[in-house]
Amino acid sequence: MDIPFVDLQAQHDQVRPEIDAVVKEIIDNSTFIGGEPVASFERNYATFCGTRHALACASGTDALRLALMAVGVGPGEEVITPPHTFIATVEAMTMVGAHPIFVDIDGPTYNLSPERLADFLEDNCRLGRDGHLINGQTGRRIVAVMPVHLYGLPADMAPILALARQHNLRVIEDACQAHGATYELDGAEERAGSLGEVAAFSFYASKNLGAMGEAGAATTNDDQIDHNMRVWHDHGQSKRYIHVSPDGWNGRLDTLQCAILDVKLKKLDEWNERRRQAAQWYRERLAGDERIVLPVEPAGRRHVYHLFVVRLPDREKARVALSERGVGVGLHYPIPLHLQVAYRDLGWKPGDFPESESAAGSILSLPMFPHITEEQVDFACGVLKEALD
Repeated sequence: MDIPFVDLQAQHDQVRPEIDAVVKEIIDNSTFIGGEPVASFERNYATFCGTRHALACASGTDALRLALMAVGVGPGEEVITPPHTFIATVEAMTMVGAHPIFVDIDGPTYNLSPERLADFLEDNCRLGRDGHLINGQTGRRIVAVMPVHLYGLPADMAPILALARQHNLRVIEDACQAHGATYELDGAEERAGSLGEVAAFSFYASKNLGAMGEAGAATTNDDQIDHNMRVWHDHGQSKRYIHVSPDGWNGRLDTLQCAILDVKLKKLDEWNERRRQAAQWYRERLAGDERIVLPVEPAGRRHVYHLFVVRLPDREKARVALSERGVGVGLHYPIPLHLQVAYRDLGWKPGDFPESESAAGSILSLPMFPHITEEQVDFACGVLKEALD
């Protein structure tokens, strides 16, 4: 059976008439930058996330960069984040001149561990004269923490937010894989993107909400943060040809992508429920096999399964077997960031973050998309079990 890792064609077939209509309208109007389709998507995505504002950006990486700038992260300062994530999380820090400080993940969830974060803050940091936290090892100020809602599961935000308040840290959500995921905070179910001061999303084509090209968004409840990000992402302009900041660039998202995203947004809750149903099929068929570690969904958190990631004793054997039988798989992410050549100069070595390294060496992403069928999940699970025998 031929099972793609992601089937975008099936998704687009469901909304093709609506997409064709908005594309035709934009071509007929010949308005390709700005306009009502951009404003409409921003309003609707803010409503979806439960925030006052959403800013459409050229990519998720731009959204991360804007979010860091918006909370004042600057050259020579440090931001805490996990090493088990896509490189854009840290790449954005480099763009603003900041330095990543890694804290290990919680193994079962793949998210930043609040316990390890607390240990790091208590054991390695001191309070500076200006009230900011100082990294005792580097002497630099630590100004923010960026938890990553990896694979579609929100990080454990309540203790992270409490630690941030205690240590005067700004909180930025990397929600690039968590469109529609929720976290119960103070008795209320809150959506990813509304939990920190500012959040970044990616609309890469294969995401739960995906564009037909590069796209992203930043969300916030803070009017000043939203204003500043709007200025920076449009060449530092407060209005046309009035440039009030030297830190701007072209980070806008074009009209066509916003219109397409607005169409897809209407289906996102439905598509997320389909992903959750597929995850349940996987759980039912793989449950009880001690060789396969399944994703977890802690109480109070709603996973939207951007990826369905399992841990295996022999990942390569399983990967080859699944691929040979026509089952698409993925590796997310096989080398943690602290061991990447790009960050060699930061001085970390194997063994520094054992949970991230263990996950990176054993995880495999199985096919996951809203239109996957129960028959396809059955086949994939059968091949996986055979491969492990």
